Amino acid sequence: MRLKYIDLIEQTFDFPIEEFDVQDGDLNYHGIYLMDLVKQYGTPLKFTYLPKISENIEKTRKWFNVAIAKADYKGKYYQCYCTKSSHFSFVMEEILKNNVHIETSSSFDIDIIRSLRDAGYVDKSLHVVCNGFKLPAYIENIASLIDDGFYNVIPVLDNYSELDHLLAKTSSKLNVGIRIASEEEPKFEFYTSRLGIGYKNIIEYYENSIKNNSRVNLKMLHFFINTGIRDNAYYWNELNKCINVYCDLKKACPELDSLNIGGGFPVKNSLSFEYDYEYMVEEIINQIKSACKENNVEEPNIYTEFGTYTVGESGGAIYSIAYQKQQNDREKWNMIDSSFITTLPDTWTINKRFIMLPINRWDSKYERVFLGGVTCDSDDYYNSEQHINAIYLPEYDPEDPLYIGFFNTGAYQESVGGFGGLQHCLTPAPKHVIINKDEEGKVTTKLFSKEQSYKSMLKILGYSY
Repeated sequence: MRLKYIDLIEQTFDFPIEEFDVQDGDLNYHGIYLMDLVKQYGTPLKFTYLPKISENIEKTRKWFNVAIAKADYKGKYYQCYCTKSSHFSFVMEEILKNNVHIETSSSFDIDIIRSLRDAGYVDKSLHVVCNGFKLPAYIENIASLIDDGFYNVIPVLDNYSELDHLLAKTSSKLNVGIRIASEEEPKFEFYTSRLGIGYKNIIEYYENSIKNNSRVNLKMLHFFINTGIRDNAYYWNELNKCINVYCDLKKACPELDSLNIGGGFPVKNSLSFEYDYEYMVEEIINQIKSACKENNVEEPNIYTEFGTYTVGESGGAIYSIAYQKQQNDREKWNMIDSSFITTLPDTWTINKRFIMLPINRWDSKYERVFLGGVTCDSDDYYNSEQHINAIYLPEYDPEDPLYIGFFNTGAYQESVGGFGGLQHCLTPAPKHVIINKDEEGKVTTKLFSKEQSYKSMLKILGYSY
């Protein structure tokens, strides 16, 4: 009988795959021997594999450029990165070396752009799409960036008052966008997105507030779907409505020339993940082209602002199984040496799934388990709801430590979990390692941050240390 863990995986999935293979019972990730990371840095450990960021940027750019060429599409393609997915300097620097533009969502994003400019990573030609609801500090920073000479800044108007606030803070001319308030999926508690201006009100708003203002040019219509780009009736219906609004608005506003199809691609969340990225891009381009031809308007430039897809597949977390608890006749709880609530908050807030695999002992027999975190909170666990099916791992052996990895965790986990701040039950933030490859393909690692110390946490709490 084939009872080893590797037998289970090979019988269940098409394995090995692009990212993963197994050698001598241990898992390799993009050719990186992960047990070397464990031996060098210990656990719990988070890592970022920088080459994957550039790889996904190039994939996206190729899909759109090929689709545009196939369709003989006349508009240009501008690739932006949604900074809220990960603000880390090493992430931003890797992204910007690929000539990607920026989409912002807060005042501090503008300060990051200034820092990147001072360090030579960007110049004033950078396209900056300023999204989100804009509080006064955000308004002031956008106006300041424009006054500094960044000539491709596009504030996307979220409501009727933002334009007046911007005009009051700068004497410069403004190129602006308008965000459409898309309708949400039926499963949502609310019918319409809280962000943006309603479909039926956009042209009226343009006519009343922008058309006759010599200081303002409307350049972009922004469309965002919270659930991302999916091949389902809901997405195609919302995209079609957006394109029709663009065509009607273009007829009233000749200077309008860009369509931002916000919302992003999904990342792999299991070994059986399937998604036809090329088909989706080609279909989006074809639908936009077809609608523009039908309405006799010029095809718009296309902006994307993929965040999760750009950085998500670059991240991972490694834990050790500290102990196994047999709670009843059916439940075996493998306790990790950290917390899911603090290190992978998406697993308990929205039941998000990640690829989870053991790092070692693939030649051992397997067993069904639940995974528990160390905090005293009943929600600190990871089970079949997040993992798509039952969780199986190599059998627990206190004499032969087991390590497990979560992969494609590079988007949002640090910002949602509170990197460097207070953690639930004062669980320390794990160390973070940056993985890269030099020009010859040699793997290099660098410790970005140490495991959080009790002194730093107590200092935040006001204790004298």
